[in-house]
Amino acid sequence: MELIFLGTSAGVPTRTRNVTAILLNLQHPTQSGLWLFDCGEGTQHQLLHTAFNPGKLDKIFISHLHGDHLFGLPGLLCSRSMSGIIQPLTIYGPQGIREFVETALRISGSWTDYPLEIVEIGAGEILDDGLRKVTAYPMEHPLECYGYRIEEHYKPGALNAQALKAAGVPPGPLFQELKAGKTIMLEDGRQINGADYLAAPVPGKALAIFGDTGPCDAALDLAKGVDVMVHEATLDITMEAKANSRGHSSTRQAATLAREAGVGKLIITHVSSRYDDKGCQHLLRECRSIFPATELANDFTVFNV
Repeated sequence: MELIFLGTSAGVPTRTRNVTAILLNLQHPTQSGLWLFDCGEGTQHQLLHTAFNPGKLDKIFISHLHGDHLFGLPGLLCSRSMSGIIQPLTIYGPQGIREFVETALRISGSWTDYPLEIVEIGAGEILDDGLRKVTAYPMEHPLECYGYRIEEHYKPGALNAQALKAAGVPPGPLFQELKAGKTIMLEDGRQINGADYLAAPVPGKALAIFGDTGPCDAALDLAKGVDVMVHEATLDITMEAKANSRGHSSTRQAATLAREAGVGKLIITHVSSRYDDKGCQHLLRECRSIFPATELANDFTVFNV
């Protein structure tokens, strides 16, 4: 999986940062696709500066209904239709997302020429496509807000081809059946159980993308043991009380959570417009003093998961 940050500013855009939107490139050999997490104003413009085609976008996850996470959605939906894209799209979000989308389309005389499904979610598992699952966790914010944990399913272990050849199994289609854990019968009547020649299953990758939040009870469960945690760092340590009063987090709180959850990497985003490039580096240093494996997301930064 690959994360592409399309917008990293909190509340309002700046000259160098647009408001929140994160693209997840699934990069799976049998199921390619793009998922979008939040869609602030101007997200479709940001997409134009990447190599990604909106036609590959098949799921959008909205954390909450504040404008800096949502106001780019109607334009993206309409442009996708005007471009002749017919692939289905599903939107997941809190209560009210359906009314927002349907109202925006209705009063502007707009429509989509592709199947559009809108799923209003609550806390818990919201999706399992056979390759990965997505679970929503409630955040601490003035509006109903969710963070999303994306977990790939375990992958089959490697097939011991050398041992199979030694057992007289010819390479080819039979290997594929054995890799699937099936039992085959050879011409000499012997039965070979694929499970006997497979290494232990390999854990898939796990990713946590937080919505806007102050410290909350669900945070540790959302982030526990993930490879990558994406979390806001709206304000620095000296302004922590102000951040919390508005349902946001400081650098210290993001980094402390990453350490306690045992994540592989912390990526901070959603930084206040009060910080210029120098100020953003200060935010990064504050986080790294607590959790060294921290990176700062800028618009169009790409991270592997």
